[in-house]
Amino acid sequence: MTEDRTEPDVEAEFGVPIPGVILPEDQWAKTAIKKLPPPGPLDWNAIFGRRAPVMLDLGCGNGRSTLISAIARPEVDHLAVDILPVVIRYATRRANHRGLSNTRWAVIGGRELLQQYVAPGSVAEIHCYHPQPYYERHEIKKRLIVPEFLALVHQGLQPGGQFVLQTDNPAYWKYMQSVVPAFFEFTEQPGPWSDAPEGRTRREILATQKGLPVFRGVGIARADVSSADYQKLIKQLPRPTFNADRRLQVLDRLEMSEK
Repeated sequence: MTEDRTEPDVEAEFGVPIPGVILPEDQWAKTAIKKLPPPGPLDWNAIFGRRAPVMLDLGCGNGRSTLISAIARPEVDHLAVDILPVVIRYATRRANHRGLSNTRWAVIGGRELLQQYVAPGSVAEIHCYHPQPYYERHEIKKRLIVPEFLALVHQGLQPGGQFVLQTDNPAYWKYMQSVVPAFFEFTEQPGPWSDAPEGRTRREILATQKGLPVFRGVGIARADVSSADYQKLIKQLPRPTFNADRRLQVLDRLEMSEK
């Protein structure tokens, strides 16, 4: 992961400043969850030391999307996770240096977090930006957005909770359009997010700068779908067997290599 400095106290990547300002050391926060407890519903009040709405950022990468939300919405608590320890280290450091005590960061997959640690109806929002499409046929089973995962998201959200999705892969987006509405009232976002017109994520910034389309949408958990419906929907809905288009792998390499 690379970054550049435009000013002594301001970080940037791809020329876009990373949200927030680095504070004096005596104002830094401690936001890392260095070791998750044994599986079981997490106590959000104990983790954050207060009672507040909770947002989950699944596959948070280097943390830009969580930082944007945490800075703009101090009244909301944010748990961001990723399977890569190196990006969580970057994200945790950035949150600490900005004094963002309304964030926590942990190394775990989004599916595993929902399966093992999120009580039903306990979170207000779940965000998932640019899930890996996987290009090889033998890796299709690793794709995150499948009916079983959508059931976990729906289960974890409070009534009326939000599910935010974004991808730059047209085939993945077409698949999302075919399955997400079974669990959520889904509305596509026309154009960039108003809170981050240059991009909520590192990946979105890069895709936009390369002139590639980015697909965005917000789902509201459907009240007419209950846990009793999950298995029926899982059996009925299609699987993500789409061709992810290997030409888009070039963006993966650019994301990891460019400043």
